[in-house]
Amino acid sequence: MPPPRPNYEFQEWWNRERDRLLSPEAPSSSSPAASAGGDGDGDGGDGGGADTPTAAASKWRGRSAGQISGLLLLRLRRPAAAAAGLPFRLLSLVATAARRVSSAPRSPEPSPRLYRLIRAFLALAVALLLLDLAAYARGWHFEAPSYASAHALEVLYANWLFVRANYLAPPLQAVANVCIVLFLVQSVDRLVLMLLCIYIRARGIRPVAAVQYSEGNGDVEGGGEMGGETGSDKEYPMVLLQIPMCNEREVYQQSIAAVCIQDWPRDRMLVQVLDDSDDMDVQLLIKAEVLKWQQKGVNIVYRHRLIRTGYKAGNLKSAMSCEYVKDYEFVAIFDADFQPAPDFLKRTIPHFKGNDDLALVQTRWGFVNKDENLLTRLQNINLSFHFEVEQQVNGIFINFFGFNGTAGVWRIKALEESGGWLERTTVEDMDIAVRAHLCGWKFIFLNDCLCELPESYEAYKKQQYRWHSGPMQLFRLCFLDILQSKVNIFKKANLIFLFFLLRKLILPFYSFTLFCIILPLTMFLPEAELPAWVICYVPGIMSVVNILPSPKSFPFIVPYLLFENTMSVTKFNAMVSGLFKFGSSYEWIVTKKLGRSSEADLLSFSGNDSAPQVESKGLLHKASSESGLADLNRLEMHKKSKKIKKNRLYRKELAFAFILLTASARSLLSAQGIHFYFLLFQGITFLIVGLDLIGEQVS
Repeated sequence: MPPPRPNYEFQEWWNRERDRLLSPEAPSSSSPAASAGGDGDGDGGDGGGADTPTAAASKWRGRSAGQISGLLLLRLRRPAAAAAGLPFRLLSLVATAARRVSSAPRSPEPSPRLYRLIRAFLALAVALLLLDLAAYARGWHFEAPSYASAHALEVLYANWLFVRANYLAPPLQAVANVCIVLFLVQSVDRLVLMLLCIYIRARGIRPVAAVQYSEGNGDVEGGGEMGGETGSDKEYPMVLLQIPMCNEREVYQQSIAAVCIQDWPRDRMLVQVLDDSDDMDVQLLIKAEVLKWQQKGVNIVYRHRLIRTGYKAGNLKSAMSCEYVKDYEFVAIFDADFQPAPDFLKRTIPHFKGNDDLALVQTRWGFVNKDENLLTRLQNINLSFHFEVEQQVNGIFINFFGFNGTAGVWRIKALEESGGWLERTTVEDMDIAVRAHLCGWKFIFLNDCLCELPESYEAYKKQQYRWHSGPMQLFRLCFLDILQSKVNIFKKANLIFLFFLLRKLILPFYSFTLFCIILPLTMFLPEAELPAWVICYVPGIMSVVNILPSPKSFPFIVPYLLFENTMSVTKFNAMVSGLFKFGSSYEWIVTKKLGRSSEADLLSFSGNDSAPQVESKGLLHKASSESGLADLNRLEMHKKSKKIKKNRLYRKELAFAFILLTASARSLLSAQGIHFYFLLFQGITFLIVGLDLIGEQVS
């Protein structure tokens, strides 16, 4: 059946009536302001609306009933349209989910261990729910079933009540109590970090450089020399800038351009583009981009490894083995999706002056796409607390935090004394930071450098898996080194108990165990219970604490709490894999970037082509433009021929969704209000994530 044709006559009448009602010349209005929609001053108002009942009544004085009705209808039009569209959006969501389920590929590979356990847990939950429903239907919740009954189901239920009360509930309650204690300890840790962050803000404590560079290339203020005569380029130390990348088709241009336009003397810096791409087209594009900047007078080299071992650590290790590296004092590292400001080096390098024991200056990440979708907004909340609170506090009070792998400047001497880049884990950045800390080096944390958040759940999940399996690999490898190191006992305790155990192991353990395992089990074993303050109040308070560094994200506080519990499945799986050396924990998958800001950034970078620091070389050439155009045309043809990416299903998340929804149904029988609502909304969140309805939608 074709859709009904729009009623243009009604729309024209509506527009005429709206213009008449809102027109300043409306005859029934007592003043021009009064006829402007009811938001003006009225008769001699103060310009900000009425503050008293009399003034509020006078605002409507002199208006006809038709005018008032029309104004109210206009104000209600948008909410009414949104409410009317909800059923259609819900139907569209259901249709998308059904289409995604029907088109999901059937994998012949064996299921992972964790998924098999979750599936068994789901079968057990469904069986227990059916047993309880049968018991409630027969009234056994009012009167205990008899062991002497001739009815087999009644005897079975009587034995089940005995077993769960005497053998199952006590150990479950004991495990729940342990998890509650861990939860409270971790909550106290976060509260202390937040209080220390507030203290830092209130006192205005921040790292201060002993020397400041002016805007031009050649003047140093406030600190004297940095290795040469005042007023010459020799005052600027030699800096190596590295951009490791692998198949970064979407972002290579903006990252190379952002690094090449650094406000630093050209003869005092060298850019290394460390390309590990196995895509020949991408290699050609990056080579063309490097050639373009070489012709503009920038000292930039392209490196490609023939033997690509060790992932990013192997790439950086290979680059540091070059003979010319000995001429440089510092190395700045930027991942391919990072866009440092032109004054990045002038803000970071001065902190090394007079701090001979300073190894690293790390800058905070800022995100160009934090408002792209719900997934990026939730990531922004999590990472804002990590940078603004955790790393800033640790940097101020103990001069140590984990290197973020990018947007930081290292003293090359510190890298060498700490053993250089090692390929033993997938978190080479944390590895080198821990080893440098054990050697007595200090770190400083500064403000931001722009980068990009993963916009799809698939990319985010792979990133989080690597970020939570790698620390456990490192903890297993360096535990004895920490005990045998020469640092004081306080630093050893901080590394073992706070840095590794509490924030890397205990957090994913209790989050997964408490909210995804114990809570649904207590619905089927009501003799063990979790108090309401564990389910609702403490998580709510901690969510508020976590969201304080990004106050604009307060409307997303409930989705943030539910999504973090959903991600605990991935984080727990990664933590166990890294701790016990499962094969998947050593897998490195490059986080997919989309280059959301690439067009605007490239325009701004092209506008800087005539900047003084580049123009002074007198080597601006147009030769690369035609070859670049040809490369871009070939790139577009390649994009069109690529296989279309699709959203996928996540079996573990879907299985947990049905477990929690089953437990919520069981909680109705016990009339547990808070537990029911928490399980219901948490189950719906697992369902949304399992159907890949959060983040980028590409299918």
